[in-house]
Amino acid sequence: MPLQAIAFYLMAAVTIAAGLGVVSARNPVHSVLFLITAFFSAAGLFVLLGAEFLAMLLVVVYVGAVAVLFLFVVMMLDIDFAALKQGFARYMPIGLVVAGVLVLEMIFVTVSVANGGKAGPGATPQASGVDISNVETIGRVLYTDYAYFFEAAGMVLLVAMIGAIVLTLRHKPGVKRQNIGAQVARGPKTGMTIVDIGSGASVDEGSLNQ
Repeated sequence: MPLQAIAFYLMAAVTIAAGLGVVSARNPVHSVLFLITAFFSAAGLFVLLGAEFLAMLLVVVYVGAVAVLFLFVVMMLDIDFAALKQGFARYMPIGLVVAGVLVLEMIFVTVSVANGGKAGPGATPQASGVDISNVETIGRVLYTDYAYFFEAAGMVLLVAMIGAIVLTLRHKPGVKRQNIGAQVARGPKTGMTIVDIGSGASVDEGSLNQ
């Protein structure tokens, strides 16, 4: 068995196992970590298929942004996961219907590729030049014909990032926060306080913190 086939079966097994871990792990943080593992393994499969751009996109966007964002949201938001799990049995039939539809779609695509249909080898787009990689070809199309759509997608990601920051930023009463401007502008007059202590008197903690 060639080395490429061994790498394919190994990464495919890791991807399937990580996908099962995402839906079976009870700890949501562990589910996100399994999801990151599945993304890395899928990126390796894309590299074996010659789709370097998709592999890079999967690692940079999904692992570096989406999965890490999920991890921060799960760890920083105070979500009652016990209450969420109570409705698991109620939504189980809908989940099974959706999963069945997805399985039928994957079977249809697999049969179409095997029979040489529209998704078969005959419909594979060829590069415009012999020495041009698929990354360069996609880059030329992406930044010329679809430049405005690419910028719109960037704006959507920016709004999603701001929304995640707003969700995780909570102002609790009584919690002191740093004032960066006051710290930078701090000088000898504001950085120290001279307290006149009489003979035999004591200084409380509140006067020293002023």
